[in-house]
Amino acid sequence: MRELGGVRVMVAAPEGEAVAGERQALDLLGDAYYREAAWVALPVERLGAEFFRLRSGVAGAVVQKFAQYRMGLAVVGDVAAHVAGSDALRDFVRESNRGLQLWFVADLPELAGRLAG
Repeated sequence: MRELGGVRVMVAAPEGEAVAGERQALDLLGDAYYREAAWVALPVERLGAEFFRLRSGVAGAVVQKFAQYRMGLAVVGDVAAHVAGSDALRDFVRESNRGLQLWFVADLPELAGRLAG
């Protein structure tokens, strides 16, 4: 648990079970609620390739769970290779970063800056 930009953030470890759908999203949410976090920082390494194939529905299912439970999700790390191969994903990342629920950030200092406002 860390405080970034004045906000309690649960920073998930880079190693661990891949977030491949709703079950893993709910596990993260449960852990974050237990720790009284407002956001989860999830390393890109924890997301399987299906997350980045928007047609698979994995990203939508994960993001929807976080939205339902009113918790922010930050994907932390380099997604450039994934974005380079998909116009739809590039648009999804851009639109997500304009919102307040899901952000794609390079690192924790960038997340702290965004949370600080």
